[in-house]
Amino acid sequence: MRVVLKYGGSSVATLEKIIKIANHIKLLKEKVDEIIVVVSAMGKTTDELLKKAFYFTDKPNKREVDMLISTGEQQSIALLSLALNSIGCEAVSYTGYQIGLKTEGEYGDSEIVSINNEFLEKILKEKKVIIIAGFQGINDVGDITTLGRGGSDTTAVALAGVLRCECKIYTDVDGVYTEDPKKNKLAKKIERISYDEMEKMSRNGAKVMETKAVIIGKKYGVSIFVGESLGSESGTYISN
Repeated sequence: MRVVLKYGGSSVATLEKIIKIANHIKLLKEKVDEIIVVVSAMGKTTDELLKKAFYFTDKPNKREVDMLISTGEQQSIALLSLALNSIGCEAVSYTGYQIGLKTEGEYGDSEIVSINNEFLEKILKEKKVIIIAGFQGINDVGDITTLGRGGSDTTAVALAGVLRCECKIYTDVDGVYTEDPKKNKLAKKIERISYDEMEKMSRNGAKVMETKAVIIGKKYGVSIFVGESLGSESGTYISN
């Protein structure tokens, strides 16, 4: 059995949160043989890096911006791997280009073209937890590119697609709601939703799932679970 887990920036915002996630993954490893984890940059790291880029100019070079902001996820994957190994759970971290995640399109808003699943299958046989930087890949000229808003969701669902397994998206809300629960306390949680309905909600501004990720999920028939980090398994399932 295998699964792809994705943790957003708020879930890995502090070292304390990272060690809690590491402990959770170690327990899960007793039940699930093969675990692939995708993480975002810690907290507001991406925003802070973007501020630095705009310090010099109102129109920073997009290639260099991608080079800069991709380092946020690199910190997260290394720290989570260090945390897991420190508690006796073997883990190894990889950037997008190391796993052969090929992209095309504009810097800052690229599309995933392919992923080298042969490389991942080889590492999975070693029974280590694989931790992958979300939001990034490499284009045909060898430049690091990023996937745009919600890019780590897109990375996670695409990985689940090529590895033929379930994808669990962990965030700071416990599922998909009819409206933003932070703005409307009467909003109701949706237990199951179709790809098409979720895509429509995403296009209309629902931030819980990125549109690109939903489209890839539909294309590969990936069962997607959206729930709260370290919460109960009573979130929302996105499928046919």
